[in-house]
Amino acid sequence: MIPLVLLPGHMCDARMWAPQVAALSDHRTIHLPEVARADSMAALAQTVLRDAPPCFALAGLSMGGILAMEVLRQAPDRVERLALLDTNPLPEAEAVKADRRARMARVEGGLLDAVVMTEMKPHYLAAGPRRTDLLDLCLAMARDLGPEVFLSQSRALMDRPDQMATLAAYRGPALVLTGEEDRLCPLDRHRLMAELMPQARLEIVPGAGHLPPLEQPEATNAAFRAWLAD
Repeated sequence: MIPLVLLPGHMCDARMWAPQVAALSDHRTIHLPEVARADSMAALAQTVLRDAPPCFALAGLSMGGILAMEVLRQAPDRVERLALLDTNPLPEAEAVKADRRARMARVEGGLLDAVVMTEMKPHYLAAGPRRTDLLDLCLAMARDLGPEVFLSQSRALMDRPDQMATLAAYRGPALVLTGEEDRLCPLDRHRLMAELMPQARLEIVPGAGHLPPLEQPEATNAAFRAWLAD
């Protein structure tokens, strides 16, 4: 059975994928690379590819999806199937870069917790009974990664390339999934990715914002099982 490589979002680690690991690891090897130690998508992709199996299924969320597209660009023959969650194939807009630079300055000034909890993660999650617990988990992951990782990941996100041609050239089984209430990566970006890959299944998860694997794990797991069975 083909191994599965899971790439987490900005300032998240393997804990972001805990429900998927629990649901899918009985009969499949799952790889959870660290994506924290370089400040460009190209270098991060090289790190993933260095440690990944020769051929694998690849899934990434948000920054992890952006990184997954760069992995695909560098090594299309190794990516047997692709899942992109709550992400964006386009370069970062100048207005978004300006906001990101302002957040980077605040993190450099020692305000990582404030940036994560007041400016970022509250806008990521849909309302629900587990929202507070998930915010606590997001803060714990960000604290464990620390401000230097925040800055390096931010630089990688700002300088990312356009990946529309990468997706248009891909022919393997594909899943494009987004939370219905994702305010960070809007639905039109996911429709664009599905149009670039006509073979892709587009899944919109109700009751989820930017982190469906944690907010709605059962729906995400079901979509993954269908994708992995294609």
